[in-house]
Amino acid sequence: MAAPAQATVVSADRPRAADRGLTEVAVGVLLDARGHFLLTSRPAGKAYAGYWEFPGGKVEDGESVEAALVRELHEELGIEADASRIERWQVEVFDYPHALVRLNFCKVRAWRGHFEMREGQQMAWQTLPVQVVPVLPGTLPVLRRFAEESGFVGATHLG
Repeated sequence: MAAPAQATVVSADRPRAADRGLTEVAVGVLLDARGHFLLTSRPAGKAYAGYWEFPGGKVEDGESVEAALVRELHEELGIEADASRIERWQVEVFDYPHALVRLNFCKVRAWRGHFEMREGQQMAWQTLPVQVVPVLPGTLPVLRRFAEESGFVGATHLG
């Protein structure tokens, strides 16, 4: 398993108080056999509702990133991911107006079950450039990394 990239801090809008706690988040980059990746929309009632992102959620106390991702994918999408097949890939620290988060992006190539959008969100299999809009700011560095790895040249997303 390759070591994840070094974390970077990105501010979504403006500087915020440095005393906020850092929230660990497990993020799944689900890849199908054709090389498409899954994006889901943030459900109504959450910050950035309607924005597109990779699925995932908070890491609970005492939980590994992989265990959190398995749990979150089941809770959000109704699928069963195999923790032993989850590859840690990239880490980004992102400062949103509502939270300071460390996004632990993991590639997921194996899962069981049928997708059920359990939080009322939408799903879309994508390639570069991403066609769904708007894209959550914390997702953009990952799209750039996909472009670098694949040799893709051009805008990574619309808008």
